[in-house]
Amino acid sequence: MRLLFWSLHSLVSHWRRHPLQLAGLIAGLWLATALLIGVLALNAQARQSYAQASALFGADQSSLEARDGKRFTQALFVELRRQGWPVSPVLQGRLTLAEREGTLPLLGIEPVSLPSDQGVAAGASPTALYDFLSPAGTTWIAPETLREWQLQAGQVLHRADGLPLPPLQPRPGLAPGTLVLDIGQAQRLLDAPDQLSRLILPKTFQRALPTLAGVDLHRVENDQGAELARLTDSFHLNLLALGLLAFAVGLFIVHAATGLALEQRRALLRTLRACGLSAATLVLALTLELALIALVAGALGVASGYALAALLLPDVAASLRGLYGAEVAGSLTLSSAWWLAGLGLSLGGALLAGADGLWRAARLPLLALAQGEAWRAAHGRWLRRQALGALLVGLAALVLWLGGNSLASGLALLGCLLLAAALALPPLLSALLDLLLKRARRPLSRWFLADARQQLPGLSQALMALLLALAANVGAGSMTEGFRRTFDGWLDQRLAAELYLRPQDATQAAALLDWLPRQPSVGAVLPVYELETGIQGQPSTLSGILDADLYRRHWPLLDAGGEAWTPFFAGNGLMLSEQLARRLGVVKGQRVELQGSQGRWSAPILATYADYGNPRGHVLLSQARLRALWPEATLVRIVVRMAPPQVEALRSELQQRFGLDTSHSIDQGQLRRYADQVFERTFSATAALNALTLAVAGLALFIALLGQAQRRLGQLAPLWALGIERSRLILLSLGQLLGLALLTLALAMPLGILLAWCLVAVVNVQAFGWRLPLQVFPGQLLALSAIALLATLLAAAWPLLRLQRSQPLDLLRELGNER
Repeated sequence: MRLLFWSLHSLVSHWRRHPLQLAGLIAGLWLATALLIGVLALNAQARQSYAQASALFGADQSSLEARDGKRFTQALFVELRRQGWPVSPVLQGRLTLAEREGTLPLLGIEPVSLPSDQGVAAGASPTALYDFLSPAGTTWIAPETLREWQLQAGQVLHRADGLPLPPLQPRPGLAPGTLVLDIGQAQRLLDAPDQLSRLILPKTFQRALPTLAGVDLHRVENDQGAELARLTDSFHLNLLALGLLAFAVGLFIVHAATGLALEQRRALLRTLRACGLSAATLVLALTLELALIALVAGALGVASGYALAALLLPDVAASLRGLYGAEVAGSLTLSSAWWLAGLGLSLGGALLAGADGLWRAARLPLLALAQGEAWRAAHGRWLRRQALGALLVGLAALVLWLGGNSLASGLALLGCLLLAAALALPPLLSALLDLLLKRARRPLSRWFLADARQQLPGLSQALMALLLALAANVGAGSMTEGFRRTFDGWLDQRLAAELYLRPQDATQAAALLDWLPRQPSVGAVLPVYELETGIQGQPSTLSGILDADLYRRHWPLLDAGGEAWTPFFAGNGLMLSEQLARRLGVVKGQRVELQGSQGRWSAPILATYADYGNPRGHVLLSQARLRALWPEATLVRIVVRMAPPQVEALRSELQQRFGLDTSHSIDQGQLRRYADQVFERTFSATAALNALTLAVAGLALFIALLGQAQRRLGQLAPLWALGIERSRLILLSLGQLLGLALLTLALAMPLGILLAWCLVAVVNVQAFGWRLPLQVFPGQLLALSAIALLATLLAAAWPLLRLQRSQPLDLLRELGNER
């Protein structure tokens, strides 16, 4: 143990002489751990929120709901209780508060009839239940939501029109962003007197439903949290892939830094071995040294990762809310398990990244440890193994492309492409420099190329990290900007009408359909009926529309191949969203069978259409056909065509006459702004992770150059002795680095475009069910190239500055040492 202690003490002395190199090593591992921990924390928080949503009424509960999705009278609750059914009433809706923007979910319950051992009322004290059921009542809210909204217990919120809610009371275990009230209070606030949304009952209670007058109830299992987890699985998997990529790039820094440190300590390793230290003890000392650094970096990474997750969480929560209707808590918790996980990731990653250097140190003969040529020879053998590994991983990518048919295989394809390219980069650069060297004739040109090749062992890991970061940025940037432009064009077509109305009930819908056509400013009134159903096990929405120029001219079809609207409006076929067609495995011309409440209908697919951002399948039918098959279909939306300057006047009149607030009367501009906001927030986390990945790659290059700075003086000293000025030596060194960076950039661009194709044609199809066109943006590539070269210049600035400030005596000393 004493021998191990003094060996470790000797090894650590290297870092005292090279503090910037130590700082770079810690920073690389720190950032890698922070980015991955941040992504894991975001995903964990979201999944915890889904679990809380699923546990609102307990995992062993089912519900009785109306088949048409409408509310029903609470008299049915009384009737079923009298017949011995252990049901509990629930009223759900969304409420606009004066203190908050947008609408919030509101839940009305009757806790006395709920099971007392699980769900929202589990563990509630008699005092809490008394306060909840008292005439004044209380509003239960999750404690984290209370903190996020900066509210206090006992505070009173108000509906948009000033109607007060009961005082707030924090309640642990509630889903975030949800207000829970006594059902009587909820009926008052939602303007739904004596109305219910559903009836909760235990899954263990199995009995045939009795015939109930006035409503058709059916049994639905409680799977809200599971459904949210399924819908958002691709979103979280993509975030995880970005986090793993950032972690991999960070490990390249560790790999490069540990390799340089071992090469710089060749003389020390020789001395330790000559003093009798065994190879096993030396490797153990090197491993302990790396583990200590990893633990420090891991602790910093966990803390920084949670800070990053807290910074990105509002945007991620807004994206999940906008895309999937999932409420996610806006605060994070830091448990001891996360500390252990972060330290374990840091330690495991550091040992994985440093394993190659430890293996080479253990295998090289004693006398060869002090010879640079031995390390270069070992690097040559390693290049051959890297080339073979790149070929094998490339073949694996080909197999995944030809045979993969899942999101996991798509992400594995991306990973294999990145790994194959990273492994192939050093052999390709070495071969290219060898080829150029054979063609060079002038002595200085030959030295320029030979010296650049000699630097490859120290710079290869940093260049691999730069390749991965650049390719990821090109791929993600191309996909994101392509999606933005495609999405904008799609919105321009789909949101062609000037005003969209959502009636609050059937009576209001009938009144609107009677009043709107008589207004002089209104050009056309187009009601839209919808029904939620399942098609071959796929949850889907059926929409029935009227024959109108709005759809014929503005609804974008992907594969109509001719006039599809005439037979469609004649009721001779239907149209499917792209994602539903892919899930069902059908194409245009095939038939789909629909089971309506009034009969079965087998219809041909006339066309498919894009439906970006919708996690559910969508089917478009003529309104006559939909209402013939499903008379219970609900009028959910009224599309109004009119002159844009008159929209606000009509909205004001609708609010005064029918009480339609801004959540039920939405103009085109408002919808566009909301859609654009969801888009920006959805990709904000992606943009932040890409920028951080590129920063980590720049740091890797800086560490590699810093580690070689002192050794470069000895390599440049002979040229100075031959009469070449230091300024020219600096330009030659800068030219070598920029040349290697440009070659890396030249390989990164096609790799990034290939990644963009994989993202839009493979991963996006498997994750969301729709495909985007591949778009390449030259301006974006030029900007990224400029950023990469600027990062290279910044990384080279300090080592070149040291060369500029070196004195002639320093160069003479290095020349003497080399001799």
